Amino acid sequence: MPSSVKIQAIKTRVFKVNENLLKFLEFYFKKLKEGDVLVITSKIVSLSENRFLSQTSLKIKEKLIRQESDFVLKTKLAFLTIKNGVAMANAGVDESDANGGIILLPDDSFKTAVKIRSHFQKKYKLKKLGVIVTDSRTMPLRSGIVGIALGYAGFKGLKDYRQTKDIFNRPFHFSRVDVADSLATAAVFCMGEGNEQKPLAIIRGASLEYVNKIMKNDLNINIKKDMYAPLFRKIK
Repeated sequence: MPSSVKIQAIKTRVFKVNENLLKFLEFYFKKLKEGDVLVITSKIVSLSENRFLSQTSLKIKEKLIRQESDFVLKTKLAFLTIKNGVAMANAGVDESDANGGIILLPDDSFKTAVKIRSHFQKKYKLKKLGVIVTDSRTMPLRSGIVGIALGYAGFKGLKDYRQTKDIFNRPFHFSRVDVADSLATAAVFCMGEGNEQKPLAIIRGASLEYVNKIMKNDLNINIKKDMYAPLFRKIK
């Protein structure tokens, strides 16, 4: 991202189960500008949708993981799963920040992002506005977690460099940039993963292609066409 990009993470009070999400966001997202990108952690979206269980056990958690997953593989450390075309641990079923319960991923993060964008566009009379619903994920062969965009609205999530030239005038044939996840990772870093209590952020100054309609599957790759698939099949 250009050096002019600024990310402001916002500290909030604790969000409650079944609370009105838009009213909560209105209180903290004030004085928005053209080109802003609003970032919302998926945890509070899930809580607003009552995607929450107050009590848990290993048996209940495993049942939920299997229900939430399109594919499940049990390992020593976690359940490796695929949900909505994304590889993740435990299908996003999470006990952190759940006060002894379990929080599931939102029902439809893209639909929620569209709803939030529409609300704030009308409220502040904005044409260019982006929204990202974030979560955290691990990456194969890398320690630590990074951010991911579970859903987004208002901008193209993929920037295509194919058929353009590099600095030595050679054409790119394969290069595309995952804009949505790049923004999510930067924002999640600023928001924190511990007790920072900053579930919201505003990104300003990002060079984006703003659109009114996005394709939910733009970032997904068919597992049979994934370039890493042959590698993992070879590992014993």
